[in-house]
Amino acid sequence: MPDETRPRQQLLRRKPVSAFLTDSDQAGGHPAGGLHRTVGTFHLTMIGVGATIGTGIFFALSTAVPEAGPAVILSFVIGAVTAALTAFCYAELTSAVPVSGSSYSYAYATLGELAAWVVGSCLVLEYAVSGAAVAVSWGQYLNDLTQRLSGFTMPAAIAAPPGHGGYVNLPGVALVVLCCLLLIRGAKESALANTIMAFIKLGVLTLFIAIGVTGFHSANLHPFAPLGFAGISAASSSVFFSFIGLDAVSTAGEEVKNPQKALPRAIIGALLVVTAFYCLVALVSVGAQKWTLFDGQDAGLSAILQRVTGQTWPGAILSAGAVVSIVSITLIVIYGQTRILYSMSRDGMLPPLFRKVNPRSGTPVGNTLIVGAFIAALAAFVPLDWLANLTSMGTLVAFSVVSVGVIVLRVREPRLKRLFKVPGYPVVPALSVLFCGYLISNLPADTFILFAGWLVLALAVYFGYSRKHSRLAATEAVAAPLEPAAAG
Repeated sequence: MPDETRPRQQLLRRKPVSAFLTDSDQAGGHPAGGLHRTVGTFHLTMIGVGATIGTGIFFALSTAVPEAGPAVILSFVIGAVTAALTAFCYAELTSAVPVSGSSYSYAYATLGELAAWVVGSCLVLEYAVSGAAVAVSWGQYLNDLTQRLSGFTMPAAIAAPPGHGGYVNLPGVALVVLCCLLLIRGAKESALANTIMAFIKLGVLTLFIAIGVTGFHSANLHPFAPLGFAGISAASSSVFFSFIGLDAVSTAGEEVKNPQKALPRAIIGALLVVTAFYCLVALVSVGAQKWTLFDGQDAGLSAILQRVTGQTWPGAILSAGAVVSIVSITLIVIYGQTRILYSMSRDGMLPPLFRKVNPRSGTPVGNTLIVGAFIAALAAFVPLDWLANLTSMGTLVAFSVVSVGVIVLRVREPRLKRLFKVPGYPVVPALSVLFCGYLISNLPADTFILFAGWLVLALAVYFGYSRKHSRLAATEAVAAPLEPAAAG
């Protein structure tokens, strides 16, 4: 191989799908060395629901409604359509490559090592920032609950988001620590706890819909789009981070029983539940309260119920449900990030610590502690609006890569076994890329600057460590001495 072509080929080297499946089978056959297959289809679907429903409703309305007005309903619809297009792509790839790592693994199998590293870096950003954003909003509902029950509220300096009256968000840090302790116990226990919290969440939101609709006034929907389509688009981009749970389902590929069937079913099932609740809650919210009142409103859904009923108990129940159910989002976000880092480490792209699994619990303990410390630091010190937009950017980039990956894998491995195929191929993957690109274009300029800074840091790590320690690089090093002899 000519020397000048080797660097370019190293960046484009791909990990065969067969190698992913071999790694997954070996890990599943040796519990002391890999993750344990303990999660079924139902609990997996609840992982998607638990990781998705919450932040976009319990918190994001206070920032999205001022951007779009009552037309925020359409913002959620646009987000749901984009997520649906991508969900079909995820379903096909998870049925063909049912392993941990989510879109990082799919990019490695289709687009090459450098693209996989960039996508993996986006996922790390997406999950860490999302977890921090949720942890910060959790403190708002905790404060609302304690105020309603006892009149006590934590000082804004330790409870409010940084940049909005707070300095160090201690409730967010405490939540991250609690979630890390649960995840260290095991994936099965975490999935069960998430399922319970997801049902609490659905019950609380059902209560909100049932009570909130009694205060619905059509006059509150006028003007429907006071800031025009530009406002609707801006809100769609900012709330899209709420759909991160669909990606979280695919990170559990190596801990799922019968993953080729369970993963597609769970992704599509979670999307249907999530879309229904998002649209219903958004409709009831803007119908029960004038859109101008949402700006800066903490614990907005609880405030709406108090306004509708004139009593405190419905709001207290909703805040209690939010305090419990938002825990599930943080739990699954941390879980998803540790599994992505686990996959990257197993490929040699990160140090061995991230793939070291505790033989008793079957969980990557050191990995979980590092992720928890990183997310806790973000929750404590980074302004909330930065967190939400960065999460949207990372999510949209990852979704775009998944959609491109479907097309590439169909071309390169047409005979690969797929238990689910994207309907309307190749139109649906192409539309998914276009929708994601459109939402990215509506994000604010400072998000692009922060994202570019993160990518520069990620590339420095790749060229300084990952490129040399990649398992594919080791394979090339073994094969290289044979090339002159073969050529002779």
